[in-house]
Amino acid sequence: MAGEADRATGRVPGPWGGVALVVENHWEWYRRNWRATAVSTVVQPLLFVLAFGVGFGALVRGSGQVAAATGGVDYLVWIAPGLLAMSAVQTGAFDSTYPVLSGFKWQRTYTAMTAGPITPGQVALGHLGWLAVKTAGAGLVCAAVIALLGGVAGPGILLAVLVSVLTGAAVAAPITAYSATLETEGASFPAIFRFVVIPMTLFSGTFFPVDRLPELVRPLVGVSPLWHGTELARAAALGGPWPPWPAVLGHVAYLLALLGVGTVLAVRTFTRRLAR
Repeated sequence: MAGEADRATGRVPGPWGGVALVVENHWEWYRRNWRATAVSTVVQPLLFVLAFGVGFGALVRGSGQVAAATGGVDYLVWIAPGLLAMSAVQTGAFDSTYPVLSGFKWQRTYTAMTAGPITPGQVALGHLGWLAVKTAGAGLVCAAVIALLGGVAGPGILLAVLVSVLTGAAVAAPITAYSATLETEGASFPAIFRFVVIPMTLFSGTFFPVDRLPELVRPLVGVSPLWHGTELARAAALGGPWPPWPAVLGHVAYLLALLGVGTVLAVRTFTRRLAR
């Protein structure tokens, strides 16, 4: 473990050096065990692309209503950035539940890390940093495959990948903070997926414009970080039309605020638990 290695060598990492060591630790594990997570991080999003973007897209191609809803853009091109953001959210949510609790309770890797000079706060930041690296890599792979399928309108898809990383991190940070408070998963993690992640996936404009939702539901869409991310990612990938600049700044501010608050809470909960 990173903390054990530093204790053995006498090397004391700086504030960001400790975070980098935690990221490195996650990378070393992932490099040897990437096949265990390839389905959820890469294969599953690509199946969504094939099922909805290619399969369903072929069924609705030429429909006047669909063309009006997507602004005349092919459905695969329109749905692709939303799928990138959705994949980042799902990856961030999952990797901030069971793996976090495992680090505290089952494998106790966090205890091993903090046995050396690495602090609990650096462990929390390293976890979130690794998730950003992981979702960025998976997003680039998915974007490359989408491009091969003809679903990329231009280089803006790269900006859409960055937006998806921000969106996934904004969801992962508060869930990480919450997971650090649990002693057992119980019904908490299934509830997060059933009542938070799945509704976000279905009602955030990923598969259809939110103005097609019932009016009673539309005000709730603004709470969803996936909707904010999808709006930005789609405008970036399509090269416009962008929402008005106040709306763009609002989307970015919402995601950054959620990420910031979640990160602060994660550092606090990690510190409280590992300092026992």
